[in-house]
Order: sequence, then structure tokens, then C-alpha cells
Amino acid sequence: MAFDFALALFWLKKAVSIAVQPPVAPLLLIAAGLLLAPHRRRAGFALAWAGVAATLLLSMPTSVGWLLGGLEATPVVDAAGLGRAQAIVVLGAGKRRNAPEYGGETVNRLALERLRYTARLARTTGLPVLVSGGAPTGNVPEAALMQTALEEDFRVPVRWVENASLDTQQNAQFSAVLLGAAGVHRILLVTHAAHMPRAQAAFEDAGLQVIPAPTAWLGGTGAGDQALGELPGPTSAYAGWYAVHEWLGLLVYRLTR
Repeated sequence: MAFDFALALFWLKKAVSIAVQPPVAPLLLIAAGLLLAPHRRRAGFALAWAGVAATLLLSMPTSVGWLLGGLEATPVVDAAGLGRAQAIVVLGAGKRRNAPEYGGETVNRLALERLRYTARLARTTGLPVLVSGGAPTGNVPEAALMQTALEEDFRVPVRWVENASLDTQQNAQFSAVLLGAAGVHRILLVTHAAHMPRAQAAFEDAGLQVIPAPTAWLGGTGAGDQALGELPGPTSAYAGWYAVHEWLGLLVYRLTR
């Protein structure tokens, strides 16, 4: 089997990403501090407490909301924006590999949030839809699962299926080729609000005019689902991870574009 450099690079980026994001990064700080403490007590405990503080800050709704504020600044698309678009592009967000009730694999909950909004926009505008997402695990591409969900669950036809991309930048580059061949240059771009800055930049760099159509805000008033909304919890901890993921993604994209 030939060596796939692009796929290897994808998994390397994934491994590094896991190591520098919560919960692994704070845990590594705590572990390093505890290992250092027997030899340099003050420095070791300072490092360990820094890991504890990072864990709290990245799971408290107030601090997480601050992190998300700069990412989720794009407003809901308006009627004028809908009227200018030629097509809708929705980006994949992963899949659920163990879904026996669906016959094997299906889209995950993040992708489903994006697809639900795409279906609403498609019914409102009548615009054709492009789904984008590859197959880093070598099985069924995300785009194929997205097409199935849109057509079978939401009764929305899919015009284009971009199934080779492994990241947001490739989503943009490969989608632009398909759309350009059809004479489409202005798109409604559907993705999570926190992901929109990075996605919009990538699609505009690929030569498309982007009308952002963000969905699924993780921050803002009432964004959390937990009962005691100001305390750390699983919802805010997930939002904290997502915020860090997107800020790091933006930094890497701006350094490498």
C-alpha cells in the first residue's frame, strides 16, 4: 500500500491537537508538576496548580463565554444574504461509528446540528446543497453520511458531494472546484458559529464569496444546558474545548496560509 502523506499529516495534526488542548494539556501540567515536586517543591506545585486552574477556567461558563465571544461574532444570516447566494455548503463535523440503529455509521450530533439548519435554509431558499467531508478513517466518507441524513431524514436533495477533504482548508479547496465547474461563486456557508471565522477565511481564500450562515452557538446567554449555569459542568467543559480548538486552528491557519 502506498504511503499517504496527506493522511499521515492529518493524524499527526490530530495527535498534536489532542496534546495541547483540554483535558489532556491541563492533566499533563498537573502530572509534570507532581513529578517535579519531590525535586523542586515550589516549582512542581506551582505547575500542578496551574493545571488545576486551567481545568477550572476552561470549564467555567463565564471564562468559556469570554473565549467564545471573539469566535461567535457572526450574526444570523438575513433575508438579503439568503437572496444573494447561489448554493448552500455545509461542512462535516465527524461521525458516530457505532450506530447499529442506522446500519453502521451515521453523522454525529455536531454534524446533525449543521444539517438541520441546512435543511431549513434549503427549504426556505430552494438553493442546491453541497456536503463536504472526507474519510480519515478510510471507511465511509462523512459527506456520504451527510447526504443520506439530508435526503432520507430531512427530505432535502444534495446536488454535490465533496468526499475527499480531511480538514477545513481542504473542505474549501475541493468544494470550490466542484462549485466553480457549475458556475457557482456565492455560497451560504453553514457551520458552527465558533468555527465560522476559520471556515469563512478558508473558503474566501479558495476564491468563493461567502455569506456566513452560522448555527449552534455555544456561548451567550442561556447557551449552557446545565441547571446551575455558572458552575463548571460537562456542557461548559465541552464548549471550552471547542473554543481552544478553534483559537488554535485560527492561529495555525494564519501562520500557514
